[in-house]
Amino acid sequence: MTKAPERTVVTVEIAGEEYNIRALASPEYTKDCASYVDRTLSEIMRQGTMLQAHKGAILAALALADELFQTRAQLDALRTEVGTRSDALASAIEHRLDPSDLAGDS
Repeated sequence: MTKAPERTVVTVEIAGEEYNIRALASPEYTKDCASYVDRTLSEIMRQGTMLQAHKGAILAALALADELFQTRAQLDALRTEVGTRSDALASAIEHRLDPSDLAGDS
């Protein structure tokens, strides 16, 4: 039986407040994520005059969700492109091979 990954507790600061985060990820990764959220929230709060913290957090979450969705769409497009190119390359290779070189013709 394999042992489940252990959770670590990491203290991070977001918007001037400390949070103790329990995560399966490394402490460095958790801190990097928190820092990214903090920077995003700070950017949003700088843009809005007198913006309430909870509304800033919602806008930051929307900005991060938008970034996530755009990245997923780009990844899907890249996967499709790689699949198309690999199919084309495989086809080109098969057409250049002598039929006796193909594995299935033994």
